[in-house]
Amino acid sequence: MKRISTIIMALVMVMTMAQCKKDSPTTPDNQNNLVTITLDVKNNNGSKVDVNTTTGTVDFETGDKVYVGSGGKYVGFLTHNGTNFVGNITNPTENQPLQFYFLGNVTPQETLSVGTTEECSVIISDQTEHLPVISCAASNENYVSGLTSYTGHLLNKCALVKFNVTTPSNSPICITGMKNKVTVDFTQNTMTPSIDGNGVIMLPAGSGENVEKWAIMLPQEALEEGVEGTVHSKYGDYLGIRPAIPAITNNGYHVEGIDLTVNTKNYPEGATNGLFTINANGDQVYFSKGNLQYNGNENPQCWKFADNQWDFYGSSQQYYYGDLFCWGTSGYNHGAISYHPMSREHINENFYAYGDRQNNLFDQTGQADWGYNAISNGGNQENSGWRTPTIEEWVYLLNTRSTVSGILWVRGRVDGIAGMIILPDNWDSAIYELNDANGGDFESNSILFDDWRDVFEPNGVIFLPPAGRWYWEQYFQQDGAHWRLSFQTGGYYWSSSVFDSDMDKVYILSFGSGVLHLEGSYRYNNSSVRLVKDYNP
Repeated sequence: MKRISTIIMALVMVMTMAQCKKDSPTTPDNQNNLVTITLDVKNNNGSKVDVNTTTGTVDFETGDKVYVGSGGKYVGFLTHNGTNFVGNITNPTENQPLQFYFLGNVTPQETLSVGTTEECSVIISDQTEHLPVISCAASNENYVSGLTSYTGHLLNKCALVKFNVTTPSNSPICITGMKNKVTVDFTQNTMTPSIDGNGVIMLPAGSGENVEKWAIMLPQEALEEGVEGTVHSKYGDYLGIRPAIPAITNNGYHVEGIDLTVNTKNYPEGATNGLFTINANGDQVYFSKGNLQYNGNENPQCWKFADNQWDFYGSSQQYYYGDLFCWGTSGYNHGAISYHPMSREHINENFYAYGDRQNNLFDQTGQADWGYNAISNGGNQENSGWRTPTIEEWVYLLNTRSTVSGILWVRGRVDGIAGMIILPDNWDSAIYELNDANGGDFESNSILFDDWRDVFEPNGVIFLPPAGRWYWEQYFQQDGAHWRLSFQTGGYYWSSSVFDSDMDKVYILSFGSGVLHLEGSYRYNNSSVRLVKDYNP
């Protein structure tokens, strides 16, 4: 293995210091202990803070920061002005060296307070834009009031490692199990590497075979080969196995390259494996493997996808469980008066997303959308990307997109259950003969359970069952008008979009044996929810 003595070439720092008043030592605006630092960096071309992967040298640019410690405390930072590092430090300790820390231009997790902060840390996971070199130095001379120059060398505390990545994914590639956090202890003048979370180092985007990607790695012991998923694309669409990683030491320069293969196709938990184009830009989504269900009898309250695409409660749902919801009833207090999942109230205003009739589910925090919840069999993480389709997406999906077969959807029965069958973009008509493309009725296609399990499911086909809806209707008696809740058969699926001509309504997909509508529905009606998740190649 080729090694270099340092990634940062002998950076000689010349610091000049102005004599300052001492009556307000904690006020940097008074220019207490103004320190001007000149860096004599070989090959410094004024470019972005970057590592030259051929030579290992580091260049600086305007805005780069060096943090300063003295007397066991943080005392200020210095900023590169295009020529020098310049900044104010407050009340440094006499007759002790100054400590300098370059943290790769990563913002510390903590708020730093001059004269108070004793420790700070940075996480260098995201390396998609630049390589966050970590280095430090102590001044060769002790700080003395009036002394105008100091010297020192920034000592590299990381290694430069090349990876040869083979993947079809254009997303950044993540390596797990690596030390990715650096903690600076101003009291001990130390920099300690550790693992944050899953220990992710995220390499730049780019797909192909043996694509060269570089990373800054922190010192750690050698790692054995990992398991499937220890390397993966940013969104988890592709997986791979992390190879054995050699020991990483300060100033390591691994130029021969470590091979990473990330090409096992992976689908989000809870998703079917078909892809569906939703707009003219070519963006695609996965559908969830079943309609969304809620069970309030469990603690904590449980959201899940139906076990099968044809499962639904229909009229049997109760207040504490079901799969038919008023609009925006995600369970989050997002500003609506009624947000409990099983709310049933004939007051349209109670179901305004974020408290305003003009808001869509995807506006503001996004918490009005059911997909914001942690879904037990859909990854079980809050705000993980599941969402309700917009009306524009429903329209494009069912009326506009281009597919290999030319078939967008058909009506039919799966194991005797009527519903809409939506074909993925890559569906080949030779796979299974279907009748009445983009039309017909439920009797047009009768699909046996074995065929659905063995042919349709593996090819990512979507089935929307006609789960019905609860709706409010007006009736009259001698004492006047009254409202009652009634059940209506058919398929009714919410969008996330407010109806444009009457904002008391929102858009809904509805279908029966002979009709397919994208129309407005009052928010207080209870309808089905089928979530999607964006595909990010």
